[in-house]
Amino acid sequence: MKILIIEDEEILGKVLEEKFIEEKFEVELVADGDRALAAAKKFKPDVILLDIILPNVDGLEVLASLKADDDLSIVPVIMLSNLDADEKIKKSLSMGAVDYLVKSQHPVNEVVEKVNEYVIKAK
Repeated sequence: MKILIIEDEEILGKVLEEKFIEEKFEVELVADGDRALAAAKKFKPDVILLDIILPNVDGLEVLASLKADDDLSIVPVIMLSNLDADEKIKKSLSMGAVDYLVKSQHPVNEVVEKVNEYVIKAK
């Protein structure tokens, strides 16, 4: 299984990367929205974890690009953010994200469990 993590908080990105490697995932980690779409096209992930607040291109723009791409539109995207705003949650879900996790409310183990749920559903 392959996961693309798009996260600009370096420490959290590394923690997630290590945890998913422990769970036997192939992991690609990118820290900004500019490189996210190219990384997704090249890596061909089974699931994507996407932060909303990113340098250069924000997560909602990345999500729109992913969903507009014929090859990537079926990949489950889980939004991962510190923003606990109903409008962002609703917008993300209406744009095609399968879930929205608030970082402060979901420890890394729960994030891994959620990802595994969507990977199993996608099979």
